[in-house]
Parts: sequence; C-alpha cells; structure tokens
Amino acid sequence: MADKPDQEKLNQLQIFEQNMQQVSSQKQKYQVQMMELENALSELEKEKEKVYKIAGEIMFLTESEDVKKDLNSKKEIIGLRIKNLEKQETNIREKVQKLQEEIMKEMNKNKKNE
Repeated sequence: MADKPDQEKLNQLQIFEQNMQQVSSQKQKYQVQMMELENALSELEKEKEKVYKIAGEIMFLTESEDVKKDLNSKKEIIGLRIKNLEKQETNIREKVQKLQEEIMKEMNKNKKNE
C-alpha cells in the first residue's frame, strides 16, 4: 500500500493533469478563434473598399481597412494568448514528467524493500 508521500504525489499528479486539460481546452478555443479571424481577413482581401460590420444588434457599412486593423489586432492578442498557454503546457508537462519519475523511483524502491 502506498505511504503518505506517495499518495500526496499521486494527488499532485492528478491536479497537474487536470490543469493540463484546462490549458489544452483554452488553447483549442483560441486556436478556433484564430482560424475564424484568418478566414475573415482572407475574405476581406476580396473586398477593397467598404464592408458590413456587425456590432451587437446593428449592421453598418464601414471601411475595409478599419475592419482589417481591428481583426489583425485581435489576431495578435490571441496569438500571444496561445503562446502563453503553450508555455504553461510545457511547464506543466515538465512537472508531470518529474513527478512521474519520482513516483516510479519510490515504487521501485518499495518493491525492492518488500
């Protein structure tokens, strides 16, 4: 049976894996938003002058360049968020790997002592 440090490490491992799932889910959400922005920007390339923009319940005619600037700004922000989440993922993955190695060493040590 696992002793207390083993159980604490297993609990930590479970928490890290839950955090990893949350970060991965957020990253996926932002990647979908990024694709939508890229598609919108691609469509804007076809329209050079004025386009319709929706703001809440209102649709209005505006300059294509203004919409492009707005979408590129949003794209930049989402890109930064994705990079941040990727760093978090890497950090958590490293912690998980280290913790798994520690758990395996303790399990092997306990088997040898039995």
